[in-house]
Amino acid sequence: MRTDTVRAGTADEAAGLRREQHGWYFYDWACSVYSTSVVTVFLGPYLTAVAKRAADADGYVHPLGIPVRAGSFFAYSVSLSVIVAVVVMPLVGSAADRSGRKKPLLAAAAYTGAAATTGMFFLDGDRYLLGGLLLVVANAAQAVGMMLYNSYLPQIAPPEERDAVSSRGWAFGYGAGSTVLVANLVLYSAHDSFGLTETAAVRICLASAGLWWGAFTLIPLRRLRDRHVRVERAAAPGFGQLAATVRDMRRHPLTLGFLLAYLIYNDGIQTVITQASVYGSQELGLGQSTLIVAVLLVQVLAVAGALAMGRLARTYGAQRTILGSLVAWTVTLAAGYFLPAKAPVFFFVLAGGIGLVLGGSQALSRSLFSHLVPPGKEAEYFSAYEMSDRGMSWLGPLLFGVTYQMTGSYRSAIISLVAFFIIGFALLARVPVRRAISEAGNPVPQKI
Repeated sequence: MRTDTVRAGTADEAAGLRREQHGWYFYDWACSVYSTSVVTVFLGPYLTAVAKRAADADGYVHPLGIPVRAGSFFAYSVSLSVIVAVVVMPLVGSAADRSGRKKPLLAAAAYTGAAATTGMFFLDGDRYLLGGLLLVVANAAQAVGMMLYNSYLPQIAPPEERDAVSSRGWAFGYGAGSTVLVANLVLYSAHDSFGLTETAAVRICLASAGLWWGAFTLIPLRRLRDRHVRVERAAAPGFGQLAATVRDMRRHPLTLGFLLAYLIYNDGIQTVITQASVYGSQELGLGQSTLIVAVLLVQVLAVAGALAMGRLARTYGAQRTILGSLVAWTVTLAAGYFLPAKAPVFFFVLAGGIGLVLGGSQALSRSLFSHLVPPGKEAEYFSAYEMSDRGMSWLGPLLFGVTYQMTGSYRSAIISLVAFFIIGFALLARVPVRRAISEAGNPVPQKI
C-alpha cells in the first residue's frame, strides 16, 4: 500500500496545496482541447477524406500491404493507439511509482502528444499514413499523461476535498473544449474571409490544439511538485503490478463483476464519442460547422445531464440510474440509425440525447465503483479501473471499423454498438451492489 496521500497541515502547507491544485486544473484545460477538437470533431472526417484520396479504385488503402477500406482507417487507428497506450501505461506508471518523479514523465507525455498534434498541420494530400501515425502517438501520449495527471489527486487534496477538486478539473476541461471549439467554428465557417481554403482551416484547427496543449502544460509543470514517496511493498514492473491487482480483485468477485460491466458499456460510450463525427459527415452528409455545433451542444448538456442524473441517483440509487442511462444510450443509437441525411436539426436532437446521458453515466459509474473498493486500496483499484477503460476501448472502434468494412454502411456500424450497452446492462443488473459494498468492507449507503 502506498502512503503518499496528503494530510492536513500548517497554513503554509495548505497554501502550497492550493497552488498545486490550481496548477493541476490547468492540465485538464490544456489537454481536453485535443479530445474535443481533434478526436471528436475534426480528425475523424478529415483523416477519412485523406484516406479516400489515397484509396485505389475499389476504395481500399494498403498500410503495410494490408487492404483496409478507407472509411475504416480512422477507427482502426484509434484501436491501435489504445493498444499502444495499454502497453506503455503500466511501464510508465511503475517507473513513476518507483522514482517519485512524475513531473518529468508528465512533461514527456504532454509534449510528445502536443508535438504529434501540432504536426497534423502537415497532414495534406493523400498522406493518410502520416495521419494514422500522428494519431497513434498523440492518443497514446494523452492516455499516459492523463494517468499521471490523475495520480496526483491523492497528493494534492485531502479526502474531504477530493470530490470538489476533481470536479473543478473536469469543469476546466469542458470549459477549454467549448472555448476552443467556438474559435474553431469561427475560423472554419469564415475561412474564405481569412483567405484560407477549407482544408487549410481544418489543418490549423488541428495544429492549434497541439499548441494549446503545449502552452498551458507549462502551468501545471511550474506548480506541481514531485514527492519521493515511501512504498511499503516493491512495485512489480509494468504488467506485473496490474496482474497483482487483478489477482487481488478475484477475492472480491462482485467488484470485479461491476468492473466487467463498466468496461463493456463504457467501451460503447467511448466509441460513440470518437466515431460520431465520422458518422455525421460520411453517412449523413453534414458539414463541419454542423458537427462543431453538435459537439458544443454535447459539451454543455453533459454537465447538465451529470447534475440531473446525480439528483436522480439520490432518489432511485446509482445502479438504477446507470441502468436507465444505458437504456437511453440504446434508444439514442437506434434513433441515430434512422436519422435522415442532410438534416442538421435531427442530428442536434441526437447530440442533445448523447450529452444528457454522457456525463452522468460516467460520473455515477466512478462514484459507484468507489463504494466497491476495499478500504486502503483505492489508488490500486482505480488504476485498474483506468487501465480497464483504456484496455477495452479498442473493441468498439474495431467493431465499428469491421462492420463498415463488411457492409460498407456507417448505419450498420453505428447500430452494432448497441451490443455494448445491452451486454453491459445485463451484467450490471446482475451485480448485487449492496452485498458487494458490504463484502468490500464499506458502509452501505441508504440509496445506492
